[in-house]
Amino acid sequence: MKPSTHTLICGAGIAGISAAYHLAVRHGIRGITLVDERPPLTLTSDKSTECYRNWWPDAPMVGLMNRSIDILEELAEASGNSFHLNRRGYLYLTADPEKIPAFEQEAQTPSQLGAGPLRTYRSPGEAAVYRPSTTEGFRGVPDGADLFLDRAAIREHFPYLPDTINAALHARRAGWFSAQQLGMYMLEQARAHGVEFVRARVTEVNQSHGRVTTVRLNDGSTISTQNFVNAAGPLAKEVGRMLELDLPIHTELHLKVALRDRLGVVPRQAPMLIWTDPQTLNWSAEERQFLAEDNHTCWLLNEMPAGAHTRPEGTADSDIILLLWEYKNHQIERASEVHPTSNRPIIPPPLDEMYPEIALRGMAAMLPRFRDYFEQMPRPVLDGGYYTKTRENRPLISPLPVEGAYLIGALSGYGLMSACGAGDLLAAHITGSELPSYAAAFALERYNDPEYQKILDDWQDAGQL
Repeated sequence: MKPSTHTLICGAGIAGISAAYHLAVRHGIRGITLVDERPPLTLTSDKSTECYRNWWPDAPMVGLMNRSIDILEELAEASGNSFHLNRRGYLYLTADPEKIPAFEQEAQTPSQLGAGPLRTYRSPGEAAVYRPSTTEGFRGVPDGADLFLDRAAIREHFPYLPDTINAALHARRAGWFSAQQLGMYMLEQARAHGVEFVRARVTEVNQSHGRVTTVRLNDGSTISTQNFVNAAGPLAKEVGRMLELDLPIHTELHLKVALRDRLGVVPRQAPMLIWTDPQTLNWSAEERQFLAEDNHTCWLLNEMPAGAHTRPEGTADSDIILLLWEYKNHQIERASEVHPTSNRPIIPPPLDEMYPEIALRGMAAMLPRFRDYFEQMPRPVLDGGYYTKTRENRPLISPLPVEGAYLIGALSGYGLMSACGAGDLLAAHITGSELPSYAAAFALERYNDPEYQKILDDWQDAGQL
């Protein structure tokens, strides 16, 4: 290990690796050190749904995601698509006819902000020009989105959906990829350009006259550095305190479940399927009575939030699907997932044994055949990780008040899809390169702007995960 380095990056998740890649490979900076007490990509980056989209209702997020996806596609081309990038898309669904005007209006916003054209179909005849996504790869698939407002047209192009669906929005510059393989590809490229990985924990960040000078590790060694990057993911707030900063972020626990779809409820060629309606779960009379008698379960009889989503996982011959539904708020600052003495997230995170069944039942409103699993659910594989977020769910990618200190974090539930763009932006800050138009929206300084505080008071988080 070198006694000094140009830039020390604390955290070898996808954000830290992307920062190292962009500094070393794309800017040619030598002397980049990645430090993490765990193997790369093993804290939260490997717990992701591994999806991406440029379909956002917020102009800076559209700009960041478009840039990030541009880089994803460049890396896919350069690597022979080693991380299996596809453009299946996201399919947002509603059965509520009263939501159609709002559904249509909200679909126009990302298009107007640069996410691509919106094509609207009000009959099967109009929908005849719709171009389905390819199952594999990303070339030749249109961008923008296709909005179906006719039941027959929806059934014609998505025959596995029930005829209760009244509107479907297919966002096209979207899909998924292998997070592990993307991360390892960037890490291998970075190491080939001189990046060093050190297996250790950062315990102290020292400064002199308002500037970072040295970083101490848990083995007692010290590394001098010009630049220190906080890329610690769910531990970013803790690392921020080493710089005497209270970062405006919080952390939430999020879970996902994988199971074998032996009945083929979710077709292997399906896009990400997202249910946008609130719902009440389908329980038998006996189950309802049982749940009502316990204060810990009676809430399961109430209306549940929108957002249940699922997608196929693996190759065409796999029968694995992923189920995700954030039906509860898991903000850890006020929950049991905080360690009682360190006030840091518990790692590995605690898992909710009820989650697989509840998530499965939540899918049945969108795909009724899921009910065939109610009596005998396939054995689930449950895991989870932490989303680290700002109040408005925009990331923090910027210099910090301490000279030479930087932050790439608060990447929420979109860490994988934004990582390439976030690393690109952070590298521009560190190297003094020209900044993109969206840079100010992700700077810590935004919270010092009184006008931004007014925006926060009226912030709407629809579509921001």
